[in-house]
Amino acid sequence: MTDWLSQARVEREVYALRPDYRALLVLAEDLVPGPSDDASDKLLADAEEKARELFGDTPVEEHPHVVAWREAFRAFGAKPQRTRPSVEALLRRLPQGLPRIDRLTDAYNAVSVAHVVPLGGEDADHYAGPPRLARATGTEAFDTTADGQPVVEHPEPGEVVWRDDAGVTCRRWNWRQCTRTRLTTATTRAVFVLDALGPLSDDELSAAGEALSGALLATSPGARLSHRLLRPA
Repeated sequence: MTDWLSQARVEREVYALRPDYRALLVLAEDLVPGPSDDASDKLLADAEEKARELFGDTPVEEHPHVVAWREAFRAFGAKPQRTRPSVEALLRRLPQGLPRIDRLTDAYNAVSVAHVVPLGGEDADHYAGPPRLARATGTEAFDTTADGQPVVEHPEPGEVVWRDDAGVTCRRWNWRQCTRTRLTTATTRAVFVLDALGPLSDDELSAAGEALSGALLATSPGARLSHRLLRPA
């Protein structure tokens, strides 16, 4: 799987849109999946407390990294007030508390809000080829659900998407993940993507990656982790 990780890439046209973009990929193997438990609940509770202290009365959309992501969404035609960057969507749920979903999702959501970084996780065993970030042609398949039923949608031409050989795995950079590669309570091998723009420094991105590693090891002590940073040459 380290060969698979080494083949991941960001296409040139994405860097042309945002030359400050970096992606930290974390491949985790031998995970222990399952429903939310005391360990994952504590991760989220600690992250909620940290984020509330960080923001105080400051609106979420005024944080520099959230501002940068809103600008990035507008740059490829998305409306961030309708389809929000993932970290903003999570932070807006702080007043009522973050959802408890499953052990792996709870772990990465905790890191996302504590470090104000968009972060997603996907089942690496359900990928067809390596992940790559590209601007869509509009013909790619994106499998999702509508009214509880499976449907296939297509991204807008020019939309920034994560994809593999079979289609789109995440639309609008970090907005919505597909059904095929989503994490489940049976996932034992996953890839996590931490998205960074200019206001988040390399040191802060590295710290978020270390926090994710710690969260994964807290819930899966025997997990094997590999990291790769993608950035402009």
